[in-house]
Amino acid sequence: MKHLFTTLLAAFALSSAVHAQDAKLEVAGLTFKIEAPWASVESTGMFRAGTLNAKVEGLEKPLEAIFYHFPGPGGGGGVQANVDRWLGQFATKPESKTEEIDVGGKKITLVTATGTYNDGPPMGAKTPRENYTLIAAIVPTEDSNIFIKLAGPKDAIAKLAEGFKKMAGSPFVK
Repeated sequence: MKHLFTTLLAAFALSSAVHAQDAKLEVAGLTFKIEAPWASVESTGMFRAGTLNAKVEGLEKPLEAIFYHFPGPGGGGGVQANVDRWLGQFATKPESKTEEIDVGGKKITLVTATGTYNDGPPMGAKTPRENYTLIAAIVPTEDSNIFIKLAGPKDAIAKLAEGFKKMAGSPFVK
């Protein structure tokens, strides 16, 4: 009986590991591969097409990567308009970098900015958060873009940055 329990426990652990490696989030016809520490959670905000949480050691609450999609040509605005809007969410001009990466022939725009971030709901009071980093991606779809945004303490975002970039490009990796 003990052997059967051990075998079942090992099979469950293997099954869970395989499932975690195969986690996906579908947004606007694209499939994003989700790897630890990310987990898909219910999207509760307006205009959200998906939400991922990541637990980071030392933080009380998980950080959220929020996916937005506005269908149709020009939905959600152009690349530069969104870069400017994200940078405008800081109290003063942040230290920032905008780069375009090619993944499987698709151009993904990545924005990283650090400074005093005005945290809060889109239409509400903001709380200035010093030493915060925002990392965001603009991922092209057939007729529009998907916008992915993550903000949090600089050190926490640094731990998630490479995984975020990999996840943002995952629909185009063959």
